[in-house]
Order: sequence, then structure tokens, then C-alpha cells
Amino acid sequence: MNRKPSPTDLLHGSRRTVLVALPVRPAAPTTVEGTLLAAARLLQKRGLWQGDYVPDALDREMCIPHTLRPMSVLAAIKCVVSGNPHRDSLLADNAIGVLAVAIDDGPYYGDIFSLEAHVEKWNDEPGRTVDEAVALLERVATSPAERAA
Repeated sequence: MNRKPSPTDLLHGSRRTVLVALPVRPAAPTTVEGTLLAAARLLQKRGLWQGDYVPDALDREMCIPHTLRPMSVLAAIKCVVSGNPHRDSLLADNAIGVLAVAIDDGPYYGDIFSLEAHVEKWNDEPGRTVDEAVALLERVATSPAERAA
């Protein structure tokens, strides 16, 4: 019985094992401090976006994956935890809460929508730079109050 040769066949007819190296996504952070620091690194790499999570969120003009676009502080936090700037997670929500409380004594209400709106309002102030966002994330991540929480 003749079979079609395979790329894994050797000359004498036996087969060899082929190692396939797939790209590995870095491990997601597991602490609020790690999440905020990873979000700061992501913002440094991709840039800060104001107005929405990412530019052209509905993909009408761009075909670049959302994870490769500039993003808001909220999107960066969600992206480092879940790999998607639009996906919520408990750790991302906790990090957003810690960050929101650190900005101007926090929002009036403590629900996640108020916390996100508070961070979003800070993010969207005219003239906000990526350096300011990175500095805030690093300051909150390394502050003694965050370590105690």
C-alpha cells in the first residue's frame, strides 16, 4: 500500500516528531499592583487614546487588531488582564476601582460604572499625555495604600 509522502517522513520510511513553536502570550497579571504596572507598560508601548477605548472601535476604517492600537487607561487595564480591551474581568474591575479612588478622592458612587466613568473622565481631559497616564498608574500601583489593600 503506497501512501502519500508527508513532510515528517524520513528517507527510510519512518516518521519523525516535529516541534511546532507557537507564540506564547505573556502570563496575565494576578494582582492589582501587577495589573496597573502592566497597563502602564502597555500604554508606553501603544500610546494613549482619548474618547473611546480604542480608535475606530467599530472597525469602519481600520483593520488593525484592537490590542495593537493606542488605547485608553481603562482599555489598557482590561487588555492586560483578559487580552481584549473590551472584555471585563473581576481583576480588571478591582484595578479600576483602586485607580478611581486614587484620582481626586474617587467618584461619588462606588459601582463599577461610576468608577469607570471617573477614570474615563480623567483620561479624556484635553492635553492629557501618555506620560501622565503612566505616572499615575505607577504611582497608584506602588503606593503604600495599595499594598495595604
